[in-house]
Amino acid sequence: MRIVTWNINSVRLRAPLLTQLVGDLDPDVLCLQETKTPDEHFPHEAADALGFRHRIIRGMKGYNGVAVLSRHALSLRPGEPDWCGKGDCRHLGVDVDAPGGPIELHDFYVPAGGDVPDRAVNAKFAHKLDFLAEVTAWQAARGPATRAVLVGDLNIAPLEHDVWSHRQMRDVVSHTPVEIEALEAWQRSGGWYDALRHFVPAEEKLYTWWSYRARDWEAADRGRRLDHVWVSQDLAGALRRHVVLKPARNWTQCSDHVPVLVELQP
Repeated sequence: MRIVTWNINSVRLRAPLLTQLVGDLDPDVLCLQETKTPDEHFPHEAADALGFRHRIIRGMKGYNGVAVLSRHALSLRPGEPDWCGKGDCRHLGVDVDAPGGPIELHDFYVPAGGDVPDRAVNAKFAHKLDFLAEVTAWQAARGPATRAVLVGDLNIAPLEHDVWSHRQMRDVVSHTPVEIEALEAWQRSGGWYDALRHFVPAEEKLYTWWSYRARDWEAADRGRRLDHVWVSQDLAGALRRHVVLKPARNWTQCSDHVPVLVELQP
């Protein structure tokens, strides 16, 4: 099973890029974040044309939004929380049919947190920390994940080589100690296993996002690993390969994130 996660940064604007993604990665399941469209305007025709007959979407106008597109049957997991009581379309939990039995799949878009890493003066940063605290408590109450995959734009680059300069990024939102501690607590609460670092050792650079602000993003290569794939411990042995589709950062009207694939043999 090939699972791809991508912060598409507007699914209606970038729907044509889905054809390129499918040509390069041929996913069985595609998890999108920042779809930025209400459900009634989702480009279902484009998804159908690419063979994603099964879809569960949760969107809103102009902001946020998550979607799971699949070649396998899907069912929505009932009773998932409304994080921070905001109703802001940042999470989908689904069950995906798979040869060895259903896989529990979670697609998350964690708040970015604004620019100032101080919850006392930055409400966006406070929201990010509150979101992380809520999802960690929820996961802890559920116990260790089993036969499960968690993907998405988690908006935190936790490791030293998940950012272009650990020293210069320590006070920059996405790599501050308080965010890293919060993300690690969430990961521990479910016993989640970092699938990308299964393939790429922690001492090697690994990025999935490059800012639009860079005049020549590729030459500067000031990236961050904001997009993640975690698997439950019982699926760690099922990991087969990964792809970080860096060429997608040069696609016409590209997102600032690139698609990330993890292949499992569950």
